[in-house]
Amino acid sequence: MGFKTGNFPEVDPATFGDLPFFDRIRAMSTHWVDHGFGTPKMVHTIYVLKLLVLYVGAGTAIATLTSGLSWLDVASWWNQPVVYQKLVLWTMLLEILGLGGSWGPLAGHFTPMTGGFHNWLKPRTIRLPPWPGKVPGTAGDTRTVFDVLVYAAIIVNLVVAIALPGVGSASIDSVLGDNAGLVRPEVLYSVIALYVVIGLRDKVIFLAGRSEQYLPAVVFFTFLPFVDMILALKLLIVVVWVGAGVSKFGHHFSMVIPPMISNTPWLGAKRVKRAHYRSFPEDLRPSRLAGGVGHVLGTLVEIATPLVLLFSTNRTLTLLAVLLMVAFHLFIASTFPLAVPLEWNLLFAYATVFLFWGFPSWDGFALADASSPWLMLAIVAALCFFPILGNLRPDLVSFLPSMRQYAGNWASAMWAFAPGAEDKLDTHIVRGAENTRTQLLESYPPEVADVVMHQLLGWRSLHSQGRALLSLMSRHLGDDIDHYALREAEFSCNSIVAFNFGDGHLHNKHLIDAIQKRCNFAPGEFVVAWIESQPIHKAVQQYLVIDAALGVIESGTYRVSDAVAEQPWLPNGPIPFDVEWSLAATDRSPAVDSGSPVATVTRGAVGDGSLDNSGTRQ
Repeated sequence: MGFKTGNFPEVDPATFGDLPFFDRIRAMSTHWVDHGFGTPKMVHTIYVLKLLVLYVGAGTAIATLTSGLSWLDVASWWNQPVVYQKLVLWTMLLEILGLGGSWGPLAGHFTPMTGGFHNWLKPRTIRLPPWPGKVPGTAGDTRTVFDVLVYAAIIVNLVVAIALPGVGSASIDSVLGDNAGLVRPEVLYSVIALYVVIGLRDKVIFLAGRSEQYLPAVVFFTFLPFVDMILALKLLIVVVWVGAGVSKFGHHFSMVIPPMISNTPWLGAKRVKRAHYRSFPEDLRPSRLAGGVGHVLGTLVEIATPLVLLFSTNRTLTLLAVLLMVAFHLFIASTFPLAVPLEWNLLFAYATVFLFWGFPSWDGFALADASSPWLMLAIVAALCFFPILGNLRPDLVSFLPSMRQYAGNWASAMWAFAPGAEDKLDTHIVRGAENTRTQLLESYPPEVADVVMHQLLGWRSLHSQGRALLSLMSRHLGDDIDHYALREAEFSCNSIVAFNFGDGHLHNKHLIDAIQKRCNFAPGEFVVAWIESQPIHKAVQQYLVIDAALGVIESGTYRVSDAVAEQPWLPNGPIPFDVEWSLAATDRSPAVDSGSPVATVTRGAVGDGSLDNSGTRQ
């Protein structure tokens, strides 16, 4: 892999599309083992420069200089509370602009590289309210001028909060004699209110701003006295860590490690990459090494180390724990995960040092130093509510408020378009970017763009949900799967609503209905396989098959263990499914004109084969 030249799969683009679909998946999944996405090092360099110049450089300069501190004298400001507050607000600003996570080519943003404001400052784009039928004033799926104004007001409000100098308060002055004050609470009231309004109007913007983590911090900045604020911030970051660690229990996380290691740009040793798979190239299930890396360096570290940080009064032990969590976040950032949450990882690395070394337990910042133990218990209960609910009922809570970062246990989907049908998205949907494939056509010929789109499917096939999604597509499209254009929904969603962080709730049936309202697909033209996250207490995942024109055409469950046991290219055929409800094939086809080109494909998509009691094709 060179600086400007990527490591393209060893296939002939001109004939690649003629191969059977699952032969293409096998070629892409085995290529991923050695090369990941094969991204040129130039792309990673762009991300590093963005991180160092825009985030770290500009962020620390603005936070310090607007607070009357010397930017170049790091020792004078690294533990100043106002700097920490402003860096949180700076991160919020970049995230809600679309300049943080889910940015750039690794997230499917090629032209333009930024989703975010390109979409959310534009009326008539799609918005997705979380509870459109239950919260007055949130119905509909079209962005209005009001939505644009609220979004713009958030940006202005964050800029003002960052730019204004800090103000003193009795609560901080009584603890820190030499301080630069705190961010003015009066400018944060409106930040909180605006985030609530935009969250009720459009869950995409709310989650894109990573509000599930940053908004509680802003509430603590605004309403708590200084010592309680620091303790609440400690509890917040510990809940995020421990929640992520707990979510890694089960089969999914071991399957995240191999493709993540394979995509690490600084790791060139194929031997090391292949060691994370059982037996390359025949068996691409995770090896024992991958399981050990995931559950020792991941699960154990994320649960045990934060608890040490929260309760330790030993300087040496605390310092070692701080260094371990800093290394943990820097390592994750260095692997360039496809959602590219680089800013988030750097902020958490800094927050670890600031909160637990800058304000340690032995210096008056232990939980016992809170003004009220009941206040701390209330904060813990509030912070744990959505993670607990989201693990028990993932259908009710996005995996982000559920604190399941990197766990591999995500709601996921795959889209399938009949020949030519995908073009309707570019024609009929108002948005800030075109289809991912259309963006690629600005730099690559069509056949090369098609190979790149298949690389995304190859990546998904290496995860547990990938096997289930491909199985559903195989069952419902039959032999026509060779002719449909299959798309990884995370990237397609990104081009339509400008953000996706691996959260299938952003492209569930609400989005499909909004797309259908604008594009008017015929039955069989646009088929979606969609699966919900696995509840922590169950061994199955729920799935839906959606025809954009007909709605849900099948629902049921599958056992996670069946998906984990299979290879990415499904050599044994689709995994078993327990079909709970299905729209009869005879009820799906009347809307199709038998003389249309799509009808030929649709007949196979909805009518071939029968299902036995387990849901497997006979």
